Amino acid sequence: MANRLANEKSPYLLQHKDNPVDWMPWGEEAFAEAKRRDKPLFVSIGYSTCHWCHVMERECFEDEEVAGLMNQHFVNVKVDREERPDVDSVYMTVCQMLTGSGGWPLNVVLTPDGQAFFAGTYFPKASVQGRIGMLELVPRLGQLWHEERERAVTSASQITEHLRKIESGNAGDGLGESEMRSCFAELEKAFDAERGGFGHAPKFPSPHNLLFLLRHARRFGQDKAVDMVEKTLHAMRLGGIHDHVGHGFHRYSTDREWLVPHFEKMLYDQAMLTMAYTEGYQATGDEAFRRTAGETIAYVLRELRDGEGGFLSAWDADSEGEEGLFYLWTEEEIRAALGPDSPEADLFIRLYNITSEGNYLDEATQRRTGRNIPHLTRPLDDRAGEPEMSADELREKMESIRQRLLAVRDERVRPHLDDKVLAEWNGLMIAALAKAAKAIDPAHAEHAARAADFVLSHMRDGSGRLLRRFRQGEAAMPATAADYACMAWGLAELYEATLEERWLEEAAGLAEDMIRHFWDEEEGGFFTTASDAENLLVRQKEAMDGAIPSGNSVAWTALLKLARMTERKPFTSKAEEMGRAFSAKAAQHPAAFTFLLCGADLAAGDGPDIVITGDRAAPETMLLHREACRPYLPDAVILFRDQVDPERIETLAPLTRGKEPADGRATAHVCRDKACRPPVTDPVDLVNLLAGEKGG
Repeated sequence: MANRLANEKSPYLLQHKDNPVDWMPWGEEAFAEAKRRDKPLFVSIGYSTCHWCHVMERECFEDEEVAGLMNQHFVNVKVDREERPDVDSVYMTVCQMLTGSGGWPLNVVLTPDGQAFFAGTYFPKASVQGRIGMLELVPRLGQLWHEERERAVTSASQITEHLRKIESGNAGDGLGESEMRSCFAELEKAFDAERGGFGHAPKFPSPHNLLFLLRHARRFGQDKAVDMVEKTLHAMRLGGIHDHVGHGFHRYSTDREWLVPHFEKMLYDQAMLTMAYTEGYQATGDEAFRRTAGETIAYVLRELRDGEGGFLSAWDADSEGEEGLFYLWTEEEIRAALGPDSPEADLFIRLYNITSEGNYLDEATQRRTGRNIPHLTRPLDDRAGEPEMSADELREKMESIRQRLLAVRDERVRPHLDDKVLAEWNGLMIAALAKAAKAIDPAHAEHAARAADFVLSHMRDGSGRLLRRFRQGEAAMPATAADYACMAWGLAELYEATLEERWLEEAAGLAEDMIRHFWDEEEGGFFTTASDAENLLVRQKEAMDGAIPSGNSVAWTALLKLARMTERKPFTSKAEEMGRAFSAKAAQHPAAFTFLLCGADLAAGDGPDIVITGDRAAPETMLLHREACRPYLPDAVILFRDQVDPERIETLAPLTRGKEPADGRATAHVCRDKACRPPVTDPVDLVNLLAGEKGG
């Protein structure tokens, strides 16, 4: 059988298309082939920047002996988890049920009707140190299928039944202050007061935890919550998880200190961390947070954007067969780049903790390699006196040095680029850019608008429904609820940043499609897959937040904002049901639902509705808009009524009706529960008025 993935456009599949395993893509053809040949399916689920996926690929799937056994006993299927999160999520749940843990590569063995009877993650070629190898595992599974099939099928049926029970009965009375307080208590208990972040090692950024804590602090006056956010944002900024030469953030830290990262760089991490640093700046006024948000955006625009404005998925951790090699520096390399005897080299080496023996250990031998991860032990502002420069002078000097090092690093062999454009992750980045445009620099909105235009124009099918993935000129894969939710949320935020009605119209249209195709009429909430999508073992509804917020968490925020903005009954009623749909499960472990609880904060409904009216192009209108965006008001909604052509927005957002400019001047109306304060025309008066809204 020829390798049927040779022409597939998924980068996970393309990267290893020449190996001797007879891979097929996920789909009806593979299951029909399994039935025809009376064989189980071996399904390997991974993604293009997954380190252990590459390791297993090299050790097993590119090995003739292993491949021969796999081709003999299985119909082999490979799945890109980022293109098919529905398939990944179902079988990851199975793996966690069977083994108590999960991860990638995710390898499952299925009956020809798709039920799993075996699951695991990484397997070496040969058995070693208690871990079974593929040379031993594959024949065993083949023997089980041919000699004890009834046991395998019975086990698979039991697993499927248990999976279906897990997916039902999550509704409760609703989410509110009790769950928010319980969530804070859990996060406080897990908080690393010395190093920032939560737990020990490995340590993930979890920016949605920080977004929740900022809202909790504002609502309940909890200073400790702000302290936790500040400690974590500063620690990540200083540590090796932050790329001090190229900016942006790596996936996670392998240690407690944020020093040694897993070096892949994901678009969704940049998006969520941009939001966290932006809101951190709004809430605290810390200039380091503002700079970090801007630098992260600059990295994304430089390294993760295609020529038409869409945002690409990720950079791999490995280059030239070694993890992190692209990002590591020896002392000699730095001196060669900056000059052997230059004071700039001495300065960078001293401040960024570069040593001749290195601070990075070889993965296999755990010995120092002479390579270093640049990192800071204190903010540059705290070291201004050491090189006898002001803080501004030092930052300017270090920026010049950084650019010289970046130019040298750019000549190295780069890691693999996963150049998929995913609607879900682009929605998150659009939301992040829109938030940064409102709080920091309006110019960021232009980049968000380009990405929005890209997705809306290139990633729809013939009927206008959203598609999940675009790559190399082809849009494919039915969108999930998370794709719709993140794009709807991103476009709602973009409307507030630009005041352009088209973004609000598009956001509302996506939300209506999401309700039409994904809503669970029996228990509420959104299924991951559409009602007319491929049937899997179960239709899951994900609400627990993982590396990024779940589709339902984002959907609740999107519906709540759009309900406030448009007053459409379907948005309002579904948002109310969302508060109950997952409350029973969220109440058991609130810290696993922090972005869902951001929705609970918004659902409290006590934030201001700000309606600005005037001439769109007038400077005084833009001044009022800037002041409306500046303060930390996560539960506010901003609308704009153009006095020249008010009909369009009045149809979209009824609250704008009757909001006339005062004395012909640009005017801000601040309302709560449709009761409005006296309108103001002076930006200073608006600032003072909104200052009274900060108490939550």
